[in-house]
Amino acid sequence: MPEHKMLTKRIGDINPLSIKDAMEKGSYKQFKKALSMERIDIIDEIEKANLRGRGGAGFPMHIKLMSTAKQEATPKYIVCNADEGEPGNFKDRYLMEKDPHMILEGMLIAAYAVGASRGFFYIRGEYDQAISIMKWAIEEAKEKGLLGKNINDSGFDFEMEVRTGAGSYVVGEEFAMIESIEGKSGRTRVKPPFPTDEGVFGMPTLLNNVETYCNLPFIVEMGGNNYKKIGTPTSTGTKLISLSGNITNPGVYEVPFGTTIREVIDTLGGGVPSDRKIKMVQLGGACGPIIPEFMLDMQIDYERFEEFESKTGAGAIIVMDDRQDLFEVLLRIVKFFEHESCGRCTPCREGHVHLEKLLRKFFKHDGTPNELYSLESLARVIHQSSLCGLGQSSPISIISTLGYFRNEFHDRMAFDGGEES
Repeated sequence: MPEHKMLTKRIGDINPLSIKDAMEKGSYKQFKKALSMERIDIIDEIEKANLRGRGGAGFPMHIKLMSTAKQEATPKYIVCNADEGEPGNFKDRYLMEKDPHMILEGMLIAAYAVGASRGFFYIRGEYDQAISIMKWAIEEAKEKGLLGKNINDSGFDFEMEVRTGAGSYVVGEEFAMIESIEGKSGRTRVKPPFPTDEGVFGMPTLLNNVETYCNLPFIVEMGGNNYKKIGTPTSTGTKLISLSGNITNPGVYEVPFGTTIREVIDTLGGGVPSDRKIKMVQLGGACGPIIPEFMLDMQIDYERFEEFESKTGAGAIIVMDDRQDLFEVLLRIVKFFEHESCGRCTPCREGHVHLEKLLRKFFKHDGTPNELYSLESLARVIHQSSLCGLGQSSPISIISTLGYFRNEFHDRMAFDGGEES
Protein backbone atom coordinates (compact mmCIF):
# COMPACT_ATOMS: atom_id res chain seq x y z
CA MET A 1 0.00 0.00 0.00
CA PRO A 2 1.68 3.25 -1.12
CA GLU A 3 1.29 6.43 0.86
CA HIS A 4 -1.60 8.74 0.07
CA LYS A 5 0.09 12.10 0.40
CA MET A 6 -2.34 14.91 1.05
CA LEU A 7 -1.22 16.76 4.19
CA THR A 8 2.41 15.90 3.41
CA LYS A 9 2.37 16.47 -0.34
CA ARG A 10 4.27 19.80 -0.19
CA ILE A 11 6.86 18.62 2.30
CA GLY A 12 10.26 18.63 0.66
CA ASP A 13 9.10 21.00 -2.09
CA ILE A 14 8.88 24.14 0.04
CA ASN A 15 11.13 26.02 2.39
CA PRO A 16 9.24 26.04 5.73
CA LEU A 17 10.78 29.44 6.50
CA SER A 18 9.42 31.03 3.33
CA ILE A 19 5.77 32.07 3.06
CA LYS A 20 6.51 32.99 -0.57
CA ASP A 21 7.40 29.37 -1.27
CA ALA A 22 4.30 28.14 0.52
CA MET A 23 1.95 30.53 -1.28
CA GLU A 24 3.38 29.58 -4.66
CA LYS A 25 2.41 26.00 -3.78
CA GLY A 26 -1.13 26.97 -2.79
CA SER A 27 -0.98 28.10 0.84
CA TYR A 28 -3.84 30.36 2.00
CA LYS A 29 -5.72 29.92 -1.29
CA GLN A 30 -8.43 27.91 0.44
CA PHE A 31 -8.60 30.37 3.34
CA LYS A 32 -9.33 33.16 0.88
CA LYS A 33 -12.00 30.94 -0.70
CA ALA A 34 -13.47 30.30 2.77
CA LEU A 35 -13.72 34.06 3.38
CA SER A 36 -16.14 34.24 0.44
CA MET A 37 -18.33 31.47 1.89
CA GLU A 38 -21.05 31.61 4.51
CA ARG A 39 -19.69 30.41 7.82
CA ILE A 40 -22.40 27.78 8.18
CA ASP A 41 -21.53 26.42 4.72
CA ILE A 42 -17.94 25.77 5.84
CA ILE A 43 -19.20 23.83 8.85
CA ASP A 44 -21.62 21.91 6.62
CA GLU A 45 -18.79 20.83 4.34
CA ILE A 46 -16.77 19.63 7.33
CA GLU A 47 -19.81 17.69 8.53
CA LYS A 48 -20.21 16.09 5.09
CA ALA A 49 -16.53 15.17 5.19
CA ASN A 50 -17.07 13.40 8.53
CA LEU A 51 -13.75 14.76 9.78
CA ARG A 52 -12.87 13.38 13.20
CA GLY A 53 -10.20 14.69 15.54
CA ARG A 54 -6.70 13.43 14.86
CA GLY A 55 -5.36 14.03 18.35
CA GLY A 56 -6.59 10.74 19.75
CA ALA A 57 -10.24 10.88 20.78
CA GLY A 58 -11.69 10.96 17.27
CA PHE A 59 -14.49 13.37 18.16
CA PRO A 60 -16.41 14.75 15.12
CA MET A 61 -15.00 18.19 14.40
CA HIS A 62 -18.21 19.70 13.02
CA ILE A 63 -19.90 19.25 16.42
CA LYS A 64 -17.19 21.34 18.11
CA LEU A 65 -17.39 23.92 15.34
CA MET A 66 -21.15 24.26 15.52
CA SER A 67 -21.16 24.35 19.31
CA THR A 68 -18.59 27.18 19.31
CA ALA A 69 -20.21 29.07 16.45
CA LYS A 70 -23.63 29.23 18.08
CA GLN A 71 -22.30 30.77 21.30
CA GLU A 72 -23.21 34.45 21.62
CA ALA A 73 -20.48 35.34 24.11
CA THR A 74 -17.38 37.08 22.78
CA PRO A 75 -14.48 37.05 22.33
CA LYS A 76 -14.16 33.50 21.08
CA TYR A 77 -10.84 31.70 21.06
CA ILE A 78 -9.25 28.96 19.00
CA VAL A 79 -6.47 26.74 20.35
CA CYS A 80 -4.13 24.42 18.46
CA ASN A 81 -2.92 21.54 20.62
CA ALA A 82 0.69 21.00 19.59
CA ASP A 83 1.79 19.67 22.97
CA GLU A 84 2.80 16.33 21.51
CA GLY A 85 3.90 14.65 24.74
CA GLU A 86 2.72 11.10 24.01
CA PRO A 87 5.79 8.80 23.79
CA GLY A 88 5.95 7.32 20.31
CA ASN A 89 4.33 10.28 18.53
CA PHE A 90 6.21 12.85 16.47
CA LYS A 91 4.00 13.58 13.44
CA ASP A 92 2.82 17.01 14.70
CA ARG A 93 6.43 18.10 15.08
CA TYR A 94 7.01 16.93 11.51
CA LEU A 95 4.14 19.10 10.22
CA MET A 96 5.23 22.16 12.21
CA GLU A 97 8.82 21.91 11.07
CA LYS A 98 8.08 21.13 7.41
CA ASP A 99 4.86 23.00 6.46
CA PRO A 100 3.84 25.50 9.17
CA HIS A 101 1.60 27.59 6.88
CA MET A 102 -0.70 24.64 6.20
CA ILE A 103 -1.48 24.53 9.94
CA LEU A 104 -2.06 28.28 10.14
CA GLU A 105 -4.36 28.15 7.12
CA GLY A 106 -6.45 25.43 8.73
CA MET A 107 -6.70 27.40 11.95
CA LEU A 108 -7.74 30.54 10.07
CA ILE A 109 -10.51 28.64 8.28
CA ALA A 110 -11.76 27.24 11.60
CA ALA A 111 -11.51 30.64 13.30
CA TYR A 112 -13.52 32.31 10.55
CA ALA A 113 -16.16 29.54 10.64
CA VAL A 114 -16.81 29.97 14.38
CA GLY A 115 -16.20 33.73 14.64
CA ALA A 116 -13.06 33.52 16.79
CA SER A 117 -10.87 36.60 17.06
CA ARG A 118 -7.76 35.23 18.78
CA GLY A 119 -5.76 32.02 18.60
CA PHE A 120 -3.23 30.24 20.80
CA PHE A 121 -0.73 27.83 19.32
CA TYR A 122 0.33 25.71 22.31
CA ILE A 123 3.57 23.82 21.59
CA ARG A 124 5.46 21.32 23.69
CA GLY A 125 8.34 23.17 25.36
CA GLU A 126 10.95 20.64 24.20
CA TYR A 127 10.19 21.35 20.53
CA ASP A 128 12.65 24.23 20.16
CA GLN A 129 12.83 24.11 16.37
CA ALA A 130 9.06 23.83 15.92
CA ILE A 131 8.53 26.77 18.28
CA SER A 132 10.95 28.95 16.32
CA ILE A 133 9.45 27.97 12.96
CA MET A 134 5.85 28.58 14.03
CA LYS A 135 6.72 31.99 15.50
CA TRP A 136 8.47 32.91 12.26
CA ALA A 137 5.50 31.68 10.19
CA ILE A 138 3.08 33.78 12.24
CA GLU A 139 5.18 36.90 11.70
CA GLU A 140 5.34 36.18 7.96
CA ALA A 141 1.54 35.76 7.85
CA LYS A 142 1.12 39.09 9.62
CA GLU A 143 3.36 40.83 7.08
CA LYS A 144 1.23 39.40 4.27
CA GLY A 145 -1.97 40.66 5.87
CA LEU A 146 -3.19 37.15 6.65
CA LEU A 147 -3.34 37.88 10.37
CA GLY A 148 -4.52 41.05 12.06
CA LYS A 149 -7.38 43.45 11.34
CA ASN A 150 -9.78 43.21 8.39
CA ILE A 151 -8.02 40.29 6.73
CA ASN A 152 -8.33 40.43 2.93
CA ASP A 153 -10.92 43.26 3.30
CA SER A 154 -13.37 40.71 4.71
CA GLY A 155 -14.08 42.38 8.04
CA PHE A 156 -12.58 39.32 9.75
CA ASP A 157 -10.03 40.07 12.50
CA PHE A 158 -7.76 37.39 13.92
CA GLU A 159 -4.60 37.47 16.03
CA MET A 160 -2.36 34.53 16.84
CA GLU A 161 0.35 33.83 19.40
CA VAL A 162 2.52 30.89 20.42
CA ARG A 163 2.44 29.55 23.95
CA THR A 164 4.82 26.86 25.17
CA GLY A 165 4.56 24.10 27.74
CA ALA A 166 7.12 23.36 30.41
CA GLY A 167 7.53 19.61 30.10
CA SER A 168 4.21 18.43 31.53
CA TYR A 169 2.46 15.54 29.78
CA VAL A 170 -0.94 16.28 31.27
CA VAL A 171 -1.26 19.70 29.62
CA GLY A 172 -1.99 17.82 26.41
CA GLU A 173 -5.45 17.30 27.93
CA GLU A 174 -7.72 20.12 26.79
CA PHE A 175 -8.68 21.61 30.15
CA ALA A 176 -5.17 21.33 31.58
CA MET A 177 -3.96 23.17 28.46
CA ILE A 178 -6.56 25.88 28.96
CA GLU A 179 -5.49 26.30 32.58
CA SER A 180 -1.87 26.65 31.43
CA ILE A 181 -2.81 29.24 28.78
CA GLU A 182 -4.49 31.24 31.55
CA GLY A 183 -1.26 31.19 33.56
CA LYS A 184 -2.36 28.57 36.07
CA SER A 185 -0.95 25.18 37.00
CA GLY A 186 -1.65 22.69 34.21
CA ARG A 187 -4.32 20.55 35.87
CA THR A 188 -7.63 19.46 34.40
CA ARG A 189 -11.05 20.80 35.36
CA VAL A 190 -14.24 18.99 36.23
CA LYS A 191 -16.49 18.93 33.18
CA PRO A 192 -19.03 19.98 31.99
CA PRO A 193 -18.96 22.79 31.01
CA PHE A 194 -16.87 21.93 27.95
CA PRO A 195 -14.45 24.30 26.17
CA THR A 196 -16.93 25.23 23.45
CA ASP A 197 -19.10 26.73 26.21
CA GLU A 198 -16.51 27.94 28.71
CA GLY A 199 -12.89 27.56 27.68
CA VAL A 200 -10.03 30.06 27.75
CA PHE A 201 -10.83 32.82 30.27
CA GLY A 202 -14.35 31.39 30.51
CA MET A 203 -15.15 32.18 26.87
CA PRO A 204 -16.19 29.85 24.00
CA THR A 205 -13.10 28.02 22.74
CA LEU A 206 -12.46 25.65 19.85
CA LEU A 207 -9.56 23.31 20.61
CA ASN A 208 -8.16 20.80 18.13
CA ASN A 209 -4.96 19.00 17.25
CA VAL A 210 -2.38 20.11 14.64
CA GLU A 211 -3.24 17.36 12.17
CA THR A 212 -6.97 18.03 12.49
CA TYR A 213 -6.64 21.66 11.43
CA CYS A 214 -4.43 20.67 8.49
CA ASN A 215 -7.35 18.81 6.90
CA LEU A 216 -9.55 21.91 6.60
CA PRO A 217 -7.94 23.49 3.50
CA PHE A 218 -8.42 20.21 1.63
CA ILE A 219 -12.08 19.95 2.65
CA VAL A 220 -12.70 23.53 1.48
CA GLU A 221 -10.88 22.77 -1.77
CA MET A 222 -12.51 19.46 -2.74
CA GLY A 223 -15.77 19.60 -0.78
CA GLY A 224 -16.90 17.27 1.98
CA ASN A 225 -18.45 14.65 -0.29
CA ASN A 226 -15.23 14.19 -2.28
CA TYR A 227 -13.10 14.23 0.86
CA LYS A 228 -15.02 11.36 2.44
CA LYS A 229 -14.29 9.14 -0.57
CA ILE A 230 -10.83 8.75 0.96
CA GLY A 231 -10.60 6.21 3.79
CA THR A 232 -13.53 4.22 5.18
CA PRO A 233 -17.18 5.17 5.81
CA THR A 234 -16.54 5.69 9.54
CA SER A 235 -12.99 7.06 9.28
CA THR A 236 -12.54 9.43 6.36
CA GLY A 237 -9.40 11.00 4.95
CA THR A 238 -5.82 10.10 5.71
CA LYS A 239 -3.91 9.45 8.91
CA LEU A 240 -0.34 10.37 9.75
CA ILE A 241 1.49 7.47 11.35
CA SER A 242 4.51 7.84 13.63
CA LEU A 243 6.31 4.52 13.06
CA SER A 244 9.09 3.57 15.48
CA GLY A 245 10.62 0.77 17.50
CA ASN A 246 12.29 -2.33 16.03
CA ILE A 247 11.65 -1.26 12.44
CA THR A 248 13.91 -0.84 9.41
CA ASN A 249 12.54 2.52 8.23
CA PRO A 250 11.09 4.53 11.13
CA GLY A 251 9.44 7.82 10.31
CA VAL A 252 6.19 9.62 9.53
CA TYR A 253 3.91 8.12 6.89
CA GLU A 254 0.54 9.29 5.56
CA VAL A 255 -1.94 6.56 4.68
CA PRO A 256 -5.69 6.45 4.01
CA PHE A 257 -7.84 5.08 6.80
CA GLY A 258 -8.50 1.41 6.10
CA THR A 259 -4.82 0.61 5.57
CA THR A 260 -3.76 -2.37 7.69
CA ILE A 261 -1.13 -2.12 10.39
CA ARG A 262 0.87 -4.86 8.67
CA GLU A 263 1.00 -2.85 5.43
CA VAL A 264 2.44 0.11 7.31
CA ILE A 265 5.04 -2.05 9.06
CA ASP A 266 6.09 -4.22 6.11
CA THR A 267 5.53 -2.08 3.01
CA LEU A 268 6.36 1.39 4.33
CA GLY A 269 8.51 0.53 7.33
CA GLY A 270 10.50 -2.22 5.62
CA GLY A 271 9.73 -4.77 8.32
CA VAL A 272 11.80 -5.75 11.34
CA PRO A 273 15.61 -5.71 10.95
CA SER A 274 17.61 -8.95 10.88
CA ASP A 275 14.45 -10.96 10.07
CA ARG A 276 13.48 -11.08 13.73
CA LYS A 277 9.91 -11.91 14.69
CA ILE A 278 7.41 -9.31 15.86
CA LYS A 279 6.35 -10.05 19.42
CA MET A 280 3.93 -7.16 19.99
CA VAL A 281 2.93 -3.77 18.68
CA GLN A 282 1.68 -0.79 20.67
CA LEU A 283 -0.88 1.43 18.95
CA GLY A 284 -1.40 5.13 19.55
CA GLY A 285 1.56 5.68 21.86
CA ALA A 286 2.31 4.82 25.48
CA CYS A 287 -1.36 5.10 26.44
CA GLY A 288 -2.52 2.70 23.72
CA PRO A 289 -3.23 -1.04 23.54
CA ILE A 290 -0.51 -3.62 23.00
CA ILE A 291 -1.50 -6.32 20.52
CA PRO A 292 0.13 -9.56 19.31
CA GLU A 293 1.50 -10.15 15.82
CA PHE A 294 -1.50 -12.14 14.60
CA MET A 295 -3.71 -9.03 14.86
CA LEU A 296 -1.65 -6.86 12.52
CA ASP A 297 -4.01 -7.39 9.57
CA MET A 298 -6.62 -5.18 11.25
CA GLN A 299 -7.44 -1.89 9.55
CA ILE A 300 -6.57 1.51 10.98
CA ASP A 301 -10.10 2.72 11.74
CA TYR A 302 -11.78 4.49 14.67
CA GLU A 303 -14.48 1.87 15.19
CA ARG A 304 -12.02 -1.01 14.97
CA PHE A 305 -9.88 0.48 17.71
CA GLU A 306 -12.83 0.92 20.04
CA GLU A 307 -12.74 -2.84 20.58
CA PHE A 308 -9.67 -2.19 22.74
CA GLU A 309 -11.56 0.27 24.97
CA SER A 310 -9.31 2.77 23.20
CA LYS A 311 -9.15 5.15 20.25
CA THR A 312 -6.79 5.27 17.29
CA GLY A 313 -4.70 7.59 19.41
CA ALA A 314 -2.52 10.12 17.70
CA GLY A 315 -1.36 7.50 15.20
CA ALA A 316 1.77 5.94 16.68
CA ILE A 317 2.79 2.38 15.84
CA ILE A 318 5.59 1.08 18.06
CA VAL A 319 7.02 -2.25 16.89
CA MET A 320 8.66 -4.60 19.42
CA ASP A 321 10.48 -7.73 18.34
CA ASP A 322 10.98 -11.03 20.17
CA ARG A 323 13.84 -9.68 22.29
CA GLN A 324 11.55 -7.37 24.26
CA ASP A 325 10.31 -8.23 27.76
CA LEU A 326 6.61 -7.42 28.14
CA PHE A 327 6.96 -6.55 31.82
CA GLU A 328 9.91 -4.25 31.28
CA VAL A 329 7.77 -2.39 28.73
CA LEU A 330 4.75 -2.20 31.05
CA LEU A 331 6.86 -1.00 33.97
CA ARG A 332 8.37 1.76 31.87
CA ILE A 333 4.90 2.89 30.79
CA VAL A 334 3.45 2.89 34.31
CA LYS A 335 6.43 4.71 35.78
CA PHE A 336 6.06 7.37 33.07
CA PHE A 337 2.39 7.98 33.89
CA GLU A 338 3.05 7.86 37.63
CA HIS A 339 5.56 10.65 37.16
CA GLU A 340 3.31 12.67 34.82
CA SER A 341 0.12 12.48 36.89
CA CYS A 342 -0.94 15.94 38.03
CA GLY A 343 -2.12 14.43 41.33
CA ARG A 344 -5.55 16.00 41.31
CA CYS A 345 -7.66 12.83 41.39
CA THR A 346 -7.10 9.86 43.71
CA PRO A 347 -7.46 6.98 41.21
CA CYS A 348 -4.64 8.34 39.04
CA ARG A 349 -2.44 9.75 41.81
CA GLU A 350 -2.48 6.68 44.06
CA GLY A 351 -3.36 4.03 41.51
CA HIS A 352 -0.22 4.26 39.41
CA VAL A 353 1.96 3.82 42.50
CA HIS A 354 0.22 0.53 43.27
CA LEU A 355 0.23 -0.57 39.63
CA GLU A 356 4.00 -0.23 39.61
CA LYS A 357 4.33 -2.31 42.80
CA LEU A 358 2.15 -5.06 41.38
CA LEU A 359 3.90 -5.11 38.01
CA ARG A 360 7.30 -5.27 39.68
CA LYS A 361 6.25 -8.53 41.33
CA PHE A 362 5.61 -10.11 37.93
CA PHE A 363 8.75 -8.56 36.51
CA LYS A 364 10.68 -10.44 39.21
CA HIS A 365 8.79 -13.71 38.54
CA ASP A 366 7.17 -13.40 41.95
CA GLY A 367 3.52 -12.63 41.20
CA THR A 368 0.58 -14.43 42.78
CA PRO A 369 -2.95 -15.18 41.52
CA ASN A 370 -4.39 -12.65 43.97
CA GLU A 371 -1.95 -10.00 42.73
CA LEU A 372 -3.00 -10.74 39.16
CA TYR A 373 -6.62 -10.17 40.16
CA SER A 374 -5.64 -6.96 41.98
CA LEU A 375 -3.67 -5.72 38.99
CA GLU A 376 -6.56 -6.21 36.59
CA SER A 377 -9.12 -4.75 38.98
CA LEU A 378 -7.02 -1.68 39.78
CA ALA A 379 -6.24 -1.02 36.11
CA ARG A 380 -9.96 -0.97 35.31
CA VAL A 381 -10.80 1.26 38.27
CA ILE A 382 -8.20 3.84 37.16
CA HIS A 383 -9.43 3.59 33.57
CA GLN A 384 -13.07 4.14 34.49
CA SER A 385 -12.86 6.66 37.32
CA SER A 386 -9.97 9.05 36.58
CA LEU A 387 -10.82 12.67 35.94
CA CYS A 388 -8.92 13.20 32.69
CA GLY A 389 -7.53 11.33 29.71
CA LEU A 390 -4.22 10.53 31.38
CA GLY A 391 -5.71 8.18 33.96
CA GLN A 392 -8.46 7.02 31.64
CA SER A 393 -6.00 5.81 28.99
CA SER A 394 -2.79 4.97 30.86
CA PRO A 395 -3.97 1.48 32.02
CA ILE A 396 -4.97 0.42 28.48
CA SER A 397 -1.57 -1.21 27.92
CA ILE A 398 -2.12 -3.41 30.99
CA ILE A 399 -5.76 -4.18 30.20
CA SER A 400 -4.90 -5.17 26.63
CA THR A 401 -1.95 -7.37 27.57
CA LEU A 402 -4.02 -9.15 30.21
CA GLY A 403 -6.31 -10.07 27.33
CA TYR A 404 -3.73 -11.00 24.69
CA PHE A 405 -0.66 -12.05 26.73
CA ARG A 406 -2.26 -13.47 29.87
CA ASN A 407 -0.13 -16.59 29.66
CA GLU A 408 2.97 -14.43 30.25
CA PHE A 409 1.48 -13.21 33.52
CA HIS A 410 0.88 -16.82 34.55
CA ASP A 411 4.47 -17.70 33.59
CA ARG A 412 5.71 -15.03 36.02
CA MET A 413 3.78 -16.37 39.00
CA ALA A 414 5.36 -18.00 42.02
CA PHE A 415 2.59 -20.49 42.64
CA ASP A 416 2.18 -21.66 46.22
CA GLY A 417 -0.74 -23.98 45.70
CA GLY A 418 -3.35 -21.22 45.60
CA GLU A 419 -5.74 -20.71 42.70
CA GLU A 420 -6.34 -17.59 40.70
CA SER A 421 -9.26 -15.63 42.12
